[in-house]
Amino acid sequence: QVQLVESGGGSVQAGGSLRLSCVVSEYGYNKRLMGWFRQAPGKERVGVAAIDRDGLTPYADSVKGRFTISRDNTKNTLYLQMNDLKPEDTAMYYCALGRDEWSFRALESSEYTSWGQGTQVTVSS
Repeated sequence: QVQLVESGGGSVQAGGSLRLSCVVSEYGYNKRLMGWFRQAPGKERVGVAAIDRDGLTPYADSVKGRFTISRDNTKNTLYLQMNDLKPEDTAMYYCALGRDEWSFRALESSEYTSWGQGTQVTVSS
């Protein structure tokens, strides 16, 4: 069974930066769609960013220009660099492994089959 383990969350002030990491146990994960999602208290889980087999990287409008998703296939690791953080970015962040190599709905949770346990990001004003 594939395992995804996130790290890198924490508490920062508005305008600060964090880099989340997600180590994937599955061999060949680099050929699959991967994504970052977040869920704030009382709200639904939403897609933040994704990266597919060909390196295409769709982003949610709310994070465009501030967040960058990337992957290091030599380390089986997915990253999310988050800059200029805002209080509204406060949420639990999850990485996820997609069902296929790419998707037109890459920011929809239904396209993903495996999830990490989450890492908390808190941004204070």
